[in-house]
Amino acid sequence: MIRFDSVTKIYKTNGHRRVILDRTSLTLKPGVSYGILGINGAGKSTTMRLMAGTDMPTRGRVIRTTRVSWPLGFSGGFHPLMTGKENVIFVARIHGEDPRKVLEFVEDFSELGEYMNVPISSYSSGMGARLAFGMSMAIPFDCYLVDEVTAVGDARFAKRCDEVWSKRRANADIIMISHGMDSLRAYCSQGIVIANGRAVIYPDINDAIEVYKRLNQ
Repeated sequence: MIRFDSVTKIYKTNGHRRVILDRTSLTLKPGVSYGILGINGAGKSTTMRLMAGTDMPTRGRVIRTTRVSWPLGFSGGFHPLMTGKENVIFVARIHGEDPRKVLEFVEDFSELGEYMNVPISSYSSGMGARLAFGMSMAIPFDCYLVDEVTAVGDARFAKRCDEVWSKRRANADIIMISHGMDSLRAYCSQGIVIANGRAVIYPDINDAIEVYKRLNQ
């Protein structure tokens, strides 16, 4: 379960206040996969980071009683001056996993070879994506956060990603952001529409999509 208890999120930039969420309360139940919708700038990615715990509310609480991933393939938590190997070991320890097993999985999956031993600041965007996706798949979560579905690497590697991802999501819930309505219908049964600082849950993803379409007109 993920619960927002009167959550407010405000960004202050150049003297201006931007309210993303305003005293929002909602409960995301286990066993349900949700699609997050909203017009550009509504706060979809910010809301997902709050769910993951990679961002904090200005006021209120986010309560997690299930093991929630960071956004799939997100590399922002890596330290650029640490090597790929050091980053993997660090993240594994934070999540209480065996660093050796996680490292073995990521090394095999990412196929980065000796680049695992160099700082990730020297990685290309493709290499960083391989490391991040491998790290996301190395740790089993009860709920995976997906901010857009993007292909990683060439066709062969993308196929490998899809195979591993299919196994992971078979036993987990998904909370997804996507501009593709077909993807949301395929993966999600319920929807969350974010607009004007509010987040509203719709028990049918199709109803959420219709509300989103009206907002986007």
